Amino acid sequence: MSEKLQKVLARAGHGSRREMEAWIAAGRISIDGEIANLGDRVEADVKIRIDGRAVSIKSEEDLVCRVIAYHKPEGEICSRKDPEGRPTVFDRLPKTRDSRWVAVGRLDINTSGLLLFTSDGELANRLMHPSNEVEREYAVRTFGEVTDACIQRLRTGVTLEDGPAHFDKVKAAGGEGMNKWWHVSLAEGRNREVRRLWESQEVQVSRLIRIRYGMIELPKSLPRGGWVELELEQVNYLRQTAGLAIENRTLLGTDKHSVARAKVKSAKIKRAVNKHKVNAAKNTRQR
Repeated sequence: MSEKLQKVLARAGHGSRREMEAWIAAGRISIDGEIANLGDRVEADVKIRIDGRAVSIKSEEDLVCRVIAYHKPEGEICSRKDPEGRPTVFDRLPKTRDSRWVAVGRLDINTSGLLLFTSDGELANRLMHPSNEVEREYAVRTFGEVTDACIQRLRTGVTLEDGPAHFDKVKAAGGEGMNKWWHVSLAEGRNREVRRLWESQEVQVSRLIRIRYGMIELPKSLPRGGWVELELEQVNYLRQTAGLAIENRTLLGTDKHSVARAKVKSAKIKRAVNKHKVNAAKNTRQR
């Protein structure tokens, strides 16, 4: 069964559908040696090249949808490469065959916490679409006076430079004096929206940590810089949220191997953290 070229490439993790359409229009993609055109449909057995480089594609039936939860530290950027040489969130992710990890949304360089990656570009694109309204929850440490009236305004809505915005929930979470912790949630993902909402009330955000995406929580045992692959039940929660068919396969193995799998996960987390420390030290020396 043929599918649109941009959909096939997006599913394989080469970018969003919109990005793939732009690449096709720019003549960067070929099918069996011929420059591709917008609207082209392809079968699984064609040879596709991007900028002359052969890329592998799989049918939707052959692709196993994988999702990993990554504990992003502050100081990493959500790009594959950075001209300034700063560490990126992709540096410590596990290697994949015939696909690439696609980030579900972004966190700015000064924000830490839960960041999801998937091998299914279509899943990532749908989850990021505003129509899905997936709730995100953040732990926020603020500096400044926060009054009841301020909290009420943040709940009912304020006007930012790109339109009205509000928190769905604002809950006190401890702290003393001018430094307080809050748990806030919202169903949008606009650039720096959480920080800008607090700044609209002349309150400074000194720490920002994403702790939940929909029903997926940041594992308390997961160290900064570590990652863990989600169980099939969690993967299918995300797929159903995005309006996609459920996945029946997983690369995690069966329940009888859960103990061994836990040891492997622990080892992978440690390797990821150690690799980051080495890369960070290398980048520091290069500067």
